Amino acid sequence: MKGKKKFFRNFVIFALLIVLTFYILLKDQNTTEIFNIVVSAKIEFIFIAIACMMLYIICEAINIGRTLKALNEKSSFFNNVKYALIGFFFSAITPAASGGQPMQIYYMHRDNISVANSTLALLINLTSMQIVTIGFALVSVIFNYQNLNKALVILFIVGISLNLSALILLLISILSKRMSNGLINIAIKIMKFFRIKNIEEKQEKLKNELEKYQASSVYIKNNGFLMLKVLFTTAIQFIIYYSITYWTYCSLGLSGHTIVKIIALQALVFASVSGIPSPGAVGVSEGAFIQIFSNVFSGGMISSAVLLNRGINFYLFVIISAVVVMIGQLKEKKQERPENNISSEN
Repeated sequence: MKGKKKFFRNFVIFALLIVLTFYILLKDQNTTEIFNIVVSAKIEFIFIAIACMMLYIICEAINIGRTLKALNEKSSFFNNVKYALIGFFFSAITPAASGGQPMQIYYMHRDNISVANSTLALLINLTSMQIVTIGFALVSVIFNYQNLNKALVILFIVGISLNLSALILLLISILSKRMSNGLINIAIKIMKFFRIKNIEEKQEKLKNELEKYQASSVYIKNNGFLMLKVLFTTAIQFIIYYSITYWTYCSLGLSGHTIVKIIALQALVFASVSGIPSPGAVGVSEGAFIQIFSNVFSGGMISSAVLLNRGINFYLFVIISAVVVMIGQLKEKKQERPENNISSEN
């Protein structure tokens, strides 16, 4: 019940953020003109953009399946796509994308995949995403710093710092048991300072969770080629994801900027907002997009562009992934009913 209440609360916050974002975005605009521009967008480029988003999900599924296979876990491609979509949905509706990995682990556990191995597989995937996000953004900012005003510079520094902190913690968790124990001890001291209840229980739980996946991480540390393959796939995944903005650009009949330029600018947007602790970075993403791409989408098309772009690379797939989650929940309930009937008969 607590989980359901928390899910409902997060979903309400997410929905309110969307309403507020669209209100701010459209309040001083000619909504009829924006709607007409979006509707008149070239459909062939819209389909390419949607296909790119599907490839983004598929690349994540490939990485999940690859790592699970390396850890001797059986998982079909269909299930791996399901895990990727589940992660996308719960990351979208929870602050700082905190709900994605736990829910993926839950659904993997339901499919008889070890919690230790599913945790490690997702840690590897998340680590590669952080490396690619930071790497692309740092290269991009060298060539596109002139596109950042003071506010965006601060946002970029904060975003990179948060992503870098997350990456360091992930690498420590995977590669160093000693440093992980040190971090746990620091966390315990902080909890004691704030007089948090059941500290001993929380300490034991943290150490048990740490031991679960560090036993499996020995394989990863001895097989660096696996990590290279995951990194390569993730790099392709993010290039495809960032290119959606270029296809949006083409769909609006614009030209003059290369795909490389637009991918580089989108890398700046993503790195700046991905660490912001609001569900789906809703509001912040749209604002950063408008600031960075205002000179790219000329002729008063920036509002239409942000609606179209975010609609394809975020909102559409929140809906698709929500349907996948709902189907999963319905199947789970059907599987529980026979067990409940048997227990009631007894």
